[in-house]
Amino acid sequence: MAGELSEAPREAVAISTDRSDTSRVALVHDFLLDVRGAERVFLELCEMWPEAEIFTAVYDEEGTEGRFSHRNIHSSFLQRLRPSVRTFRSLLPLYPAAIESFDLSGFDLVVSSSSAWAHAVLAPQRAAHVSYCHNPFRYAWSERDATLAARNAVSRPVLASVLRRWRSWDWLAAQRPTRYVANSAITRARIRTYFGRESEIVHPPVDTGRFLPGAVGEHYAIVSELMSHKQIEVAIAAFNRLRRPLVIIGDGPAARRLQRLAGPTVTLLGRVSDAAVEQTVRSARALIVTAVEEFGIAAVEAQAAGRPVIARGAGGVLETVIDGETGCFWSGGPDQLAAAVVAFDDRAVDPSACVAAADRFSRQRFRDAMRDQVLAAEAERDAWWRTPPPDHRDAPRLTGTSDGRAGRPLRERQAMLTSTGLVGPAVRGRRR
Repeated sequence: MAGELSEAPREAVAISTDRSDTSRVALVHDFLLDVRGAERVFLELCEMWPEAEIFTAVYDEEGTEGRFSHRNIHSSFLQRLRPSVRTFRSLLPLYPAAIESFDLSGFDLVVSSSSAWAHAVLAPQRAAHVSYCHNPFRYAWSERDATLAARNAVSRPVLASVLRRWRSWDWLAAQRPTRYVANSAITRARIRTYFGRESEIVHPPVDTGRFLPGAVGEHYAIVSELMSHKQIEVAIAAFNRLRRPLVIIGDGPAARRLQRLAGPTVTLLGRVSDAAVEQTVRSARALIVTAVEEFGIAAVEAQAAGRPVIARGAGGVLETVIDGETGCFWSGGPDQLAAAVVAFDDRAVDPSACVAAADRFSRQRFRDAMRDQVLAAEAERDAWWRTPPPDHRDAPRLTGTSDGRAGRPLRERQAMLTSTGLVGPAVRGRRR
């Protein structure tokens, strides 16, 4: 895979600390094929920089509901294959080359929104690159074993090889951004563990104004992408046993399998309009969360509608849901979820407490925090370029990231990779 560290000795350069109104900004997202949690965060970034150009591996105007149609969008060579939300995953080995193919020459600021490969974009030497990380690519890192276990004996070795090379490339690519921003504590921990990078937490923006408390019905709700790691089948099994109504909103590769599991009280609506989501959530007795979410925007939206959340007690909900006040936590399987639903008195929850909890994650707070992160990254960039270059005759040989910033000595980086089992041929076999 592409992405080997390049050597780039620097020179002392004077850079103005004043941001110019003519500064060029590039916004980068993994793929724009539909509108889910990460895309809603990216939409907020687009509103923060309305004149910025957008770069993404593949783009579907219809799938994204035309929300980016007025922007200047650059897609990669993979666009010629016309991948859809159902087929784009088959192109996995090609995305590193796709994201590295963009020419960002002349941009002063790069802001990437990454849950897979956007952070690997090659920014110009003197640009600040802030990477907002939703999660390191789960199928290569936190969900690698589960991903391989789901494959048959024929495809498993092939995918294992792809993911092994991906991890080598991903670690190297993760050294490129000037500054990392994590969407939650669990993501910050993964960035540190997998990439060896520190990050600051800026929780995603939630358009809490979309959701208002209203009359409550008898159903419970799930709003989620229908993927295997979301564990929606746990909720279906629990509500089949309880014989209580459960409404599931969302689409994804697991939709058909989950439909076959659903009993008479479980309804899968598929992908619906924002208005339908709002109505379903505000009238639900509670929102059900079965996965360990990195953040979980739906949990905040439910609280904005005055509704409590019954969530698996791990991940982002520990930062968004107040146990015993705006919801409750559970762990285990269908039996434990069913017990939590029965034990939790949703009618005792104060809707105003839920709304107040949701207000902690407003769009304005996100914007203020992200602007602070950008200013910090630009200050780091400017300070680095102003530092006199070392005497390369006496200093250890350094490697730089592809954006020209100096990194750790090569031997130190290779030792770190070897200790974590991430070294691949592209790192070991570097020619002088």
